Amino acid sequence: MPRRNKGLSFYTKRKKLSATAIREIASWVFLLILAFLIAYVFVFSVGHKTSVIGDSMEPALVNGEEVLINRLVYSVSDPGRGDVIVFLPNGNQNTHYYVKRVIGLPGEYIQIEGGHVLINGTLLEEDETLDLMEDGGIAENGLKLGEHEYFVLGDNRNNSEDSRSANIGVVSEDNIIGEAWFHLGTSEHTLGLIE
Repeated sequence: MPRRNKGLSFYTKRKKLSATAIREIASWVFLLILAFLIAYVFVFSVGHKTSVIGDSMEPALVNGEEVLINRLVYSVSDPGRGDVIVFLPNGNQNTHYYVKRVIGLPGEYIQIEGGHVLINGTLLEEDETLDLMEDGGIAENGLKLGEHEYFVLGDNRNNSEDSRSANIGVVSEDNIIGEAWFHLGTSEHTLGLIE
């Protein structure tokens, strides 16, 4: 019987992947895919931003301030009174985004009388720091909102082009881009939720 050489051998046994190693790799791949999916949803829902143009939303938002838009929120709920929304007036793709506060909801009767907002004949309770409106615009004689229409105003009531203006008018739900969620600030302001 020939004798085997117990010296150096250039052949090595190949290691097979164990079931635990395969599970570990699969879990890392799953977590990576999940992280990308969460990042995609986050960027889609709030990854869009716009700048406030003009001082119609002062003091809440100032001219040039950037706001993040939550585009996902209104696919699961409707805009509420007091929400600050971003929209395209009359769906006009050739204009800048408008940022205004929702005052009137679908089906309500809106009238501006004596500088105050009346909803279905009842005075809307608002922040006392808001100026009385000098011009009621198209809402002076009252208007009934349709099933998917909203009435919006700027917080700086006497320096705002909003639903009182015939060229803006009521805002259709289809023209709402999303809710103005965070403001990114200017030199005077900091990052924060919009109220």
